[in-house]
Amino acid sequence: MTASQPRVLLRRPRPQDEQWYLDALRRSAAHIAPWNPVRDDPGAFDELLERDASGNSVIFTVVNRADGGCAGKIAVNNIVRGRFQCAVLGYDAFVPYAGSGRMREALQQVVARCFAPLPAGLGLHRLEVNIQPDNVRSIGLAKRVGFRFEGFSPKFLYINDQWRDHERYALTVDEFEPVGF
Repeated sequence: MTASQPRVLLRRPRPQDEQWYLDALRRSAAHIAPWNPVRDDPGAFDELLERDASGNSVIFTVVNRADGGCAGKIAVNNIVRGRFQCAVLGYDAFVPYAGSGRMREALQQVVARCFAPLPAGLGLHRLEVNIQPDNVRSIGLAKRVGFRFEGFSPKFLYINDQWRDHERYALTVDEFEPVGF
């Protein structure tokens, strides 16, 4: 690896990734569960593949270049075309890579792909992330990539058997400043 090469690469999930992905998810369950339900039951990976193939979402697994480990997942969800050209991002960092800066590199790459013109990119104009206020690491990640605070949404998502408040962060294509690695 050179100084300019990121430590991670993005890969769309493939059927042969199931055990690799589920092992990483299970290893990271305690880290993720307070913010996002962990689905590792039979069929959960198939649903992830179906979401990726739906045309409404694009899923990326984050691969650590040095050891091939699964460092996380980033989902580009609820893609809306027409005059909106917007999507909502969701992400999970997996142990032992959480907190190492790899998700920042991966999120930078995903945002760059989202804002890149079609057909190489998604040609989007705006991205949002919705984060629970106590998830300071996730908020910090969004801010480091350039997302700005837009507002507070009470009882926004039903997570872990409760409606949870979220803070909304957004970034538009003209605000995004790609970072070299």
